Amino acid sequence: MSEDRERLWSQVGGAPDTRLIDLIHTLKAGHRQGASFVMNSATLAEIRKLKTSEGAFLWQPGLVEGQPDRLLGYPVVEAEDMPDIATGACPVAFGNFRHGYLIAERSATQILRDPFTNKPFVHFYATKRVGGQVMDSNAIKLLKIEA
Repeated sequence: MSEDRERLWSQVGGAPDTRLIDLIHTLKAGHRQGASFVMNSATLAEIRKLKTSEGAFLWQPGLVEGQPDRLLGYPVVEAEDMPDIATGACPVAFGNFRHGYLIAERSATQILRDPFTNKPFVHFYATKRVGGQVMDSNAIKLLKIEA
């Protein structure tokens, strides 16, 4: 790792691998069942380089088609909306998102027929209302990089 990233990881409060293990065990055992890591591709690139003291990589590729890549035995999901590794950021989320986050959607898709805008063609506009919110903050934890 570069010196800047090494400094940022050291500010987390220990070696990155031990901080990730601590992050896993901040969840109760019931939430760890079905949990996964979420991070962006830049953070994943840095974490893929991490090794244990014996020299084994923490990150393991999914060897079977349809199986996700794994970090410390848990699936890894890439989400580009997650922040990069920086002071004060929370670049890694870990949790059981089925228990902790609720996505609500209306069952009906609304369709608006517009025969006037672009004659002789008819345009159709489809809308669907979707929302979400955290339901159980104990099921999702974030790793924060401290200053």
